[in-house]
Amino acid sequence: MKYRAAVFAAAIAVCLPAMAADLEVPDIEIYREIDGRKLEAHVFAPVGKPSGAAILLFHGGGWSVGEPQWVYPAARRFAELGLTAVAVEYRLSNKSVTPADALSDTCAAFAWVRQRADELGLDVGRVAGYGVSAGGQLVAAAATVGCEEVGAAGGPNALLLWSPAVDVGRDRWFERLLQGEGEATDYSPADHVQPGAPPTSIVQGDKDTLTPLSGAEKFCEEIAAVGGRCDLHVYDGLGHLLTRNLTNQESDFDPDPDAKADGIAQLEAFLVDIGYTTAR
Repeated sequence: MKYRAAVFAAAIAVCLPAMAADLEVPDIEIYREIDGRKLEAHVFAPVGKPSGAAILLFHGGGWSVGEPQWVYPAARRFAELGLTAVAVEYRLSNKSVTPADALSDTCAAFAWVRQRADELGLDVGRVAGYGVSAGGQLVAAAATVGCEEVGAAGGPNALLLWSPAVDVGRDRWFERLLQGEGEATDYSPADHVQPGAPPTSIVQGDKDTLTPLSGAEKFCEEIAAVGGRCDLHVYDGLGHLLTRNLTNQESDFDPDPDAKADGIAQLEAFLVDIGYTTAR
């Protein structure tokens, strides 16, 4: 795998197709203050009857770029299903910040939501994580590597992943971003699956050269080996973020509309099946 920060800026075109027309805005709250930074949680209240479940959303961007607004369309879709949807800001990698710090933020965000469960009307046992690309590594690592080191009260109870980076143990870009803060395998979800792994649903293109299908397959195989559930939805002939442009998967994203719509439907059906919402 390889990641280039500039590449993922192009993902805005994939993730934000409805932003201009959709004027609904979330409540923005501070979930953590660390190293002089105030990190934001963009909270979308459930539309209609609340299901009592929540989902925290983490954008992609190679751990180096991105913002919560990138996952607003997905957050709105989940809110329409009755979930409290929270688009999370996390620290981006630079000379003083690493993906390990972003994982710490991820765990802190899950702890913050659970601490506010009574106020938000949530079941602390139904808090899912949604991650795109690098964001998929963060939520999957919170569920597998774990959150105990930051004193948080656990990671996600379910995983919904879109082109996720779940096998980073031998990824040179990820290793470089760590700046010696542990080994890449220390943070690779596929290398840390344990019994009790949360139910997982993954959307993946079979020609993805940035977060290859082999990583998603390995992650699902490890979950199945410990008796867990992992639904892998593979879309033939498509690359990263379901792009049809296989020659250049680092920019000029051209997501297949039918595959994208089916991927969204698969994740929604998964939420129904595990009791996080009811069918529309």
